[in-house]
Amino acid sequence: MMTKEKIDKVIVVEGRDDTTNLKRFYELDTYETGGSSIDATDIERLKVLQERRGLVVFTDPDFQGERIRKIIMQAIPEAQHAFLKREEARPKGKGSLGVEHARYEDLQKALGHLTGGKLVSPTVTQADLITFGLILRPDSRQRREYLCEELRIGYANGKQVLKRLNMFGICVEQIEEIMKGYK
Repeated sequence: MMTKEKIDKVIVVEGRDDTTNLKRFYELDTYETGGSSIDATDIERLKVLQERRGLVVFTDPDFQGERIRKIIMQAIPEAQHAFLKREEARPKGKGSLGVEHARYEDLQKALGHLTGGKLVSPTVTQADLITFGLILRPDSRQRREYLCEELRIGYANGKQVLKRLNMFGICVEQIEEIMKGYK
């Protein structure tokens, strides 16, 4: 039997199945939002958990997961984030995307690339987005998808990408290095 890695921070997930899958591989505590519902009571509890232990938001890579993530990001900007790629969260059979379907290797990658968690001064500008073709080009969406996937920060549209890059402390040099691999 493998020794489970201990994670001290509280992992925010959507449901019980996510918790079950994570606990197969890790010794940790989760906070379950109960699917797509997250209310003021949840936010208050999460703020206390962030103060006491720290949070890692680890929601599904779908519309509802992103919705929950955005609500938490706004209320608790110092929380960290872990992201699964869509293909890593796909079920073997039928069903929706979810943390509960991820393999150990993919969970390790996501939790090994925690982002956020520190308040940083913005370093990426609107002009940088234009320079890298992340906005105002016919292939901007594909470029953003590539960048966001490589950074493991979840997809961001043209309006969100600047905020997300700065919130996660991504610097222009990192973007430049990653975009060299864009084909």
